[in-house]
Amino acid sequence: MKILTQDEAKRITDKVLSLSKADECVVTLNGSRVGNVRYARNAVSTAGLVEDTQLTVSVAFGKKQGTANINEFDDKSLEKVVRRAEDLARLAPENPEFMPTPEKQVFRATSTFSEKTAAIDPEYRAQVAAYSIEQSRKNKLVAAGFFTDRTSFETVANSRGVFGHQQQTGVDFTCTVRTEDGRGSGWVRRDANDVARFDARAASDIAIEKALRSADAKALEPGRYTVILEPAASADLMAYMFSAFDARSADEGRSFLAKKGGQNRLGDKLFDEQVNIWADPWDKDVPVLPWDSQNLLARERMDLIKNGKVASLDYSQYWAKKMGKRAIGTPGNIIMAGGSKSTEELIAGTKKGVLVTRTWYIRMVDPQSVLLTGLTRDGTFYIENGKIKHPVKNFRFNESPVTMLNNIDELGRGEILSGDESPYQMVIPAIRVRDFNFTSLSDAV
Repeated sequence: MKILTQDEAKRITDKVLSLSKADECVVTLNGSRVGNVRYARNAVSTAGLVEDTQLTVSVAFGKKQGTANINEFDDKSLEKVVRRAEDLARLAPENPEFMPTPEKQVFRATSTFSEKTAAIDPEYRAQVAAYSIEQSRKNKLVAAGFFTDRTSFETVANSRGVFGHQQQTGVDFTCTVRTEDGRGSGWVRRDANDVARFDARAASDIAIEKALRSADAKALEPGRYTVILEPAASADLMAYMFSAFDARSADEGRSFLAKKGGQNRLGDKLFDEQVNIWADPWDKDVPVLPWDSQNLLARERMDLIKNGKVASLDYSQYWAKKMGKRAIGTPGNIIMAGGSKSTEELIAGTKKGVLVTRTWYIRMVDPQSVLLTGLTRDGTFYIENGKIKHPVKNFRFNESPVTMLNNIDELGRGEILSGDESPYQMVIPAIRVRDFNFTSLSDAV
């Protein structure tokens, strides 16, 4: 099914709403067209285009709720999915935390759509893979990568007058390059809403350079080191921290933002003063939908951390009512203020330290402190007197992003990411931190 216009989508949602006999009804219509090319061992392995459209209907009779999905859109099918949702609602037990769907509100559009991205064709995808493969072969390296481009739309509507429709685009690219003997490995990730901001050649060149430089790694004694975390490395760590910015989990004592006595740490200074992080659906680098798809609430620009202090927490509709607070849409992006220096300039200002390309296989150790364990990989280097001296074997680390953001030496430039462990679009800078805790060596490259 094609990407629907606003008028086409509204005809479907209006029809569904008119069919419902429930006390309230919420309709979500999603469609996407996703192209991809995957390559490994210097050869394309798969390529394709996947199109899908889904309609979700959620209804409520009092506090009894039911939800049903369908991907057919004739009148008979639309009635069928509504009746299925209503039947399920009648059978369901009452939800003690049920909250009514929001009243009509205005969603201010965000710039999530790029014509150039939507126009990506198989030839473009092939060229992304071809350059990476050809350059790797020239350097006697082996490349593997995955490029996807997405064009999609989302429409939301409810029986109280809420309606929103918006199209989105984006590209994602990851590439791993290794030496033929497997002793060196380099990696890169690039994400963008607008493909005009994506340079496949520059990205592949980074992975190739890291692979060439990372062979013959030397063992470095585990311990606490000054570390430069490239943006992708720190983004995957911080994603675990932001999942705890939920008022209920803090108030109920289930996160690092909890205080004794059922209080939370809103307003407390928990981070270095250099740490400023916010969400903004209208940000030019990582625009997101102006509504929270789960709750149909409008998103707003909001500070999460301001000069090191916890500036806001996410209140669900239920918890906001219980605690006398205002609920707003959950953030769709995370933006961290950075500095003006490139990663290379941060390296130049480092007397001794370790450069980390990527953090991987991350697992939670202690939710109360957000203590994480994981591994470095695909390019870890020892820095001495402002220069990369040699590659080092990878480490296992035990570290908390909360501690990490208290030990900042300097921030570099921000980079657009959709972190592997994160539900957010992110802008995260390279970060130089003190006393990063490497606990043991890893033989993996």
